[in-house]
Amino acid sequence: MSSSKLVQITPAPRKKLIALVGPPNCGKSTLFNRLTGLRQKVGNYPGVTVEQKLGRMQVPGGATELVDLPGVTSLAGRSDDERVTVDVLHGKMAGMQRPDGVLLVLDATAIDRHLSLAAPVLALGLPTLVVLNVADELEKRGGSLDPKALAAKLGVPVQLVSAKLGQGLDQVRSFVAHLPEAAQNLELPKLHDVPHRRRWALQTADIAGFRRPTASIWTPRLDWLALHPFLGPALFILLLTIVFQSISVLAKPLQEYCQEGIEISAGWVGSMLPESLFRSLLTEGIWPGVGAVLAFLPQILILFLFIGILEDSGYMTRAAVIADRTMSRFGLQGKAFIPLLSAYACAIPAIMATRTIEDKRDRLATILIAPFMTCSARLPVYTMIIAAFIPERHLLGPFLGTRAVAMLGLYLLGFLGALGTAWLLKSSVLRSAPASFLMEMPPYRWPAARGLAFRLLDRAKAFVYRAGTTILVVTIVLWLLANMPMHDGVLSPIETSYAGMLGKTLEPILQPLGFNWKIGVGLITSLAAREVIVGTLGTLYGVEGVAHAGGGLAAALQRDLTAGGAAALVVFFAFAMQCFSTLAIVRRETGGWKWPAIQFGYMTLVAYSAAWATNHVVNALFG
Repeated sequence: MSSSKLVQITPAPRKKLIALVGPPNCGKSTLFNRLTGLRQKVGNYPGVTVEQKLGRMQVPGGATELVDLPGVTSLAGRSDDERVTVDVLHGKMAGMQRPDGVLLVLDATAIDRHLSLAAPVLALGLPTLVVLNVADELEKRGGSLDPKALAAKLGVPVQLVSAKLGQGLDQVRSFVAHLPEAAQNLELPKLHDVPHRRRWALQTADIAGFRRPTASIWTPRLDWLALHPFLGPALFILLLTIVFQSISVLAKPLQEYCQEGIEISAGWVGSMLPESLFRSLLTEGIWPGVGAVLAFLPQILILFLFIGILEDSGYMTRAAVIADRTMSRFGLQGKAFIPLLSAYACAIPAIMATRTIEDKRDRLATILIAPFMTCSARLPVYTMIIAAFIPERHLLGPFLGTRAVAMLGLYLLGFLGALGTAWLLKSSVLRSAPASFLMEMPPYRWPAARGLAFRLLDRAKAFVYRAGTTILVVTIVLWLLANMPMHDGVLSPIETSYAGMLGKTLEPILQPLGFNWKIGVGLITSLAAREVIVGTLGTLYGVEGVAHAGGGLAAALQRDLTAGGAAALVVFFAFAMQCFSTLAIVRRETGGWKWPAIQFGYMTLVAYSAAWATNHVVNALFG
């Protein structure tokens, strides 16, 4: 008879979770980046299209997890952002434990306004550290604040920090490492409405000895220019021109180095492997396909660098005010500008960002027009065609060239498509009363180099990840379609392959646009992601051997497309909904497939009609 022993299993200790809470424009994300470094991951909360940022923070005794909650001004739960923050803080968010503590991040130069968030957060009873950020700016501009008096009033510790300069962060780490059992039990006032919260915030700021810092001498001077009814829009257009000229000029040598490195590595890999299907897949499929997309990484990073500078400097809120004057004529709120601006990066977070728009009809209109804005995935397509068909000539010396003007024109074309669609929607099925536009404008600040570096690193990781997943899978499948079926152990010529048959089936529909069957295959594969068409064409021409023999992909396109067809292609991409991921997000945000189906059909019709007209007009003028 065997004896058995009971083995006691000790569960692994639960990691502490600290929540970062704060209003917009308080520097919360800068603090999060400082505390976590590169130890971050981004996703969505379960069942909610709100971004979740988690990071690991090294403290004495081990690592602690930080969650960067959406920026909110209250915990009333009126918007999706506020509901997510409330659910996380109460431990009601699926798949996430209740936080063990809170870092309440406020702007030290504006605590008379931002303190209104403190009462509902402290009422949760969680151990809390009030982190007063931009302390360096408070001191520089002659402001004052007694953190001990504020701590005595609030009943929780208060720490002045500068996340930008890394000052005061050791005290933050010490608080997290030695987290108290619970917050001090204070009798906090029940602040049910905005006036009461504001009055309490002002009284608390007075007790803390707050004297508002003097306004920056540069802010009113720059605002005179940025918010001027005529000079403001002119400045905005000038900045956009500088951005696109920089993309055209600065990225060109970097892109050439990338392309050269891809070609050299492809040749090296080919020389190391024996003749086989696997060698063919690598050298004719994966390397030309994925490499053609990766070569455009410099353009993507330069675009995001400029967007980051404009956002972190405080200029983008001014641009929203300027844009409100134009957008209101088309029935859009000024609040729609920020989501539409983020659509220049990607339509998916832009659609999520519409949660800040309270009117449901205005929000739906913004969701439906967001994909018209030229996202970064379109940039490789535009760059590929412009480089192949438009010679670079100076228009204003070295400051403006023909390629930058062409790129700017395509971005403007998408914006006009968005405004036209907004007017159509808001004057018919989504008609609603105009809403007021209120936005707090932060002072102008120098962007933090560290924050910009983190942002660029995130974008590079996301771009390379997509190239290594979605684009890689599409490339492999496409190579198989371009070489199959096999006959007597021999690969099919591309014309008679499955890909060729698919393209030839689509060709009669696409010929009026000036597209050949290869472009048709690219349009199908680009539904996975817009930039996939670049990899698709790289693979198709790589299988043919054309991309390696006659000057690369640009020469192959010049051979197969007329000027009208090339212009029609970029116009088609300016208007078409070439992204199933975006459609999936629209379905989640609108609660069904009705609006995504209407959106896809409408955008495809507009894209086809505009491309047809472009092809015929350009060929008539230049053919």
